[in-house]
Amino acid sequence: MSGEILLLSGPNLDLLGERSPEIYGASSLAEHVARFRELASAAGYSVRDLQSNFEGDLIEAVHGARGVDVAIVLNAGALTHSSWALHDALATFEGVKVEVHLSNPAAREPFRHVSTLAGVVNGSIAGFGALSYELALEAVRRLLESS
Repeated sequence: MSGEILLLSGPNLDLLGERSPEIYGASSLAEHVARFRELASAAGYSVRDLQSNFEGDLIEAVHGARGVDVAIVLNAGALTHSSWALHDALATFEGVKVEVHLSNPAAREPFRHVSTLAGVVNGSIAGFGALSYELALEAVRRLLESS
């Protein structure tokens, strides 16, 4: 398989490695992206990535992925629990969509237990730290191969 994967990272993920390492781990976003890109390349995919603290930037990136990218892997951060606009944008993308979380939102504060994105993504991977991104890539690869 080949094609491009859009790797999106939402608000505050630019602070990974500094912010709450006991929850999110010590790796920076740049380290997560580099590892994802390396694994994706080995599987025959290219990666385009974007981190933004602004909801509209993420929505525009999803719009731009339509007809271009084969998959979106998205860690929307706190927007996961509040952004119906991002939900609606993702609903327009016909490729594979995988939601990723380093921590396990279901084991955290009650407001994190609901994902506004869950109904429009193929699946969610959460709670495995840096391994979550690797598992998301494996899910993308398998879903694309089976389609």
